[in-house]
Amino acid sequence: MNRKEKEELVKTLHDTFLNSSSIIVTHIKGLSVAETTSLRCNMREANCNFKVTKNRIVKLALKKTEYEHLESLFNGPTAIGSSNDAISPAKVLVKFSKENDKIKIIGGGMSSKSLSVQQINELASLPGLEGIRAKLIGLLNVSTGGLLRLINEPYTRLSRIISMKSN
Repeated sequence: MNRKEKEELVKTLHDTFLNSSSIIVTHIKGLSVAETTSLRCNMREANCNFKVTKNRIVKLALKKTEYEHLESLFNGPTAIGSSNDAISPAKVLVKFSKENDKIKIIGGGMSSKSLSVQQINELASLPGLEGIRAKLIGLLNVSTGGLLRLINEPYTRLSRIISMKSN
């Protein structure tokens, strides 16, 4: 790789760090091409990115980003998962790491906050953006129905009283 290619790679990774809501750092060891392809497909389906990294280039790309504090994680064979959605990369990578012992989550970050492996596992257990939207819509629908019943209740009582008096 020549100098110009390295500079372009640093710029691309720097942009990834600037535009991501979360970064998950993994150690990979011995993943086959088929396993890597499967993981990348899973990440792509969740609107996430997965990139095997060169540590020296990543450390340059981290500079002047809110993920600069993750520099110490980049030792050994590393790869990163990233996305605009903070939960999705954690979900996909945690699930994949449970099924495959060749990838191990070592840490990550959301903005300027570091995440431990335990916090990433907890993040992965949260509902995704679509799940949260569905729950919110459900709550609004239930609340609206309850509100309408509450508003109609005085009129219903009044009509029952009138019908009782007329009998």
